[in-house]
Amino acid sequence: MTSTLGADAEPARPAAPAAPRAALPIGGGETTVLRQPVVHPDRSVYGYAVRVQVSGPTGAPLPDEAAEPAVETAYRRLDLTGLAGDKPVLLRATAGLLAGTTAVWYDAERLMLEITPALARRSDIDTLVEAAAGRGLRLALADYDGSLPQERLLGRVSVVKIDLRRAPDHCAELVARAHAGGATVVAEHADTAAYVELGQQLDADLLQGPMFHRDPTPVRRTFSAGEVQCLELLRVLSEEPVSQQDVVRTVASDPELSMRVLHLVNSSAFGLRREIDSVLQAVVLVGPRQLHALAIASLIDARPTSVASLWSILTRAQTCHTLAGNDAGYTVGLLSAVAAQQGIDLTELVSRTGVSEQLSGALLRHEGPLGHVLAAVLAHEENDTDAVQATGLEPWDVAHAYLAAVPSALGTATALAFGD
Repeated sequence: MTSTLGADAEPARPAAPAAPRAALPIGGGETTVLRQPVVHPDRSVYGYAVRVQVSGPTGAPLPDEAAEPAVETAYRRLDLTGLAGDKPVLLRATAGLLAGTTAVWYDAERLMLEITPALARRSDIDTLVEAAAGRGLRLALADYDGSLPQERLLGRVSVVKIDLRRAPDHCAELVARAHAGGATVVAEHADTAAYVELGQQLDADLLQGPMFHRDPTPVRRTFSAGEVQCLELLRVLSEEPVSQQDVVRTVASDPELSMRVLHLVNSSAFGLRREIDSVLQAVVLVGPRQLHALAIASLIDARPTSVASLWSILTRAQTCHTLAGNDAGYTVGLLSAVAAQQGIDLTELVSRTGVSEQLSGALLRHEGPLGHVLAAVLAHEENDTDAVQATGLEPWDVAHAYLAAVPSALGTATALAFGD
């Protein structure tokens, strides 16, 4: 990994930080790292947008200028590869990042710096832009609203981000201006089906928002035999206590599940010295949580091209598990994500998997501690800090759990999708 920015970087560094930190107490407040996928209209992932939100002692967000020192401190500690895999990162810029006096560890070819409206108004912005461009960095305009300072930079950026919460006519005008300037348009806040549709109607090139929306249009459909087996495995795994005999029987009765569990246990992720060819042994070694993930991978027919979707599903599940402190949290996160990803009616999925009343209430109505955890994670995926707080959970805790889950979920998703 190379350092693309920063005159203050050491001559050599053996490795980037092992894991991202979600928040750092700063001056009585705290910083929260937010990450969202940027996707093509077909929902394939282009890259990930990363930014830091800094609150003051009262909890209110600090202005960009006041927040810069805390933002740059957080950036120095982030493992962007762990957050984005091999995809591009759209990172909210600071003056230090543009000038090269603050370092961030990432591949320059996959890094794009977003110029905020506050940065665009700086008197030295031309110098900062020239410094960044001189180091080969690509630039974007964040929160484009057509103001004069942003217009002056329009021909010098490759991407323009537009907030879909603006009036539709205004959005259409901004998209037309950006396209006329030769920029790729990212429609931000594509967090509902209506906003996704609006972004597509406006001919936005990319959409930014949570991977899965709260309000997908559910479909009632007939499940294939393989899908029924995956749902049956989830049902068996949700029982208390879990019957290992039933788990083995369910896995062994389906060739696809058997193949996946054997591929997983023999993958480099497990690092076993000898190959396992017994389904019984594989089930014992893999364990319940990985079997949950395997069932979901089979249900969504995970392949290398669908790693991003599986990654997001497992990240939500792991985050819910961490915040809830039990395996029920993992199940709630997993089922909510797969229902959204597949567009399956959640009531039908709950019925098929036969989960407990507690899990059913959490999934369908966000009831109880598990429901509050799920609601908080959904709000975090939407970058809605106020909604996280409304659940009774601390945004710092949710952000920290989420970002800690991202790298481990990627490892599991890759092993399941590639089977190597």
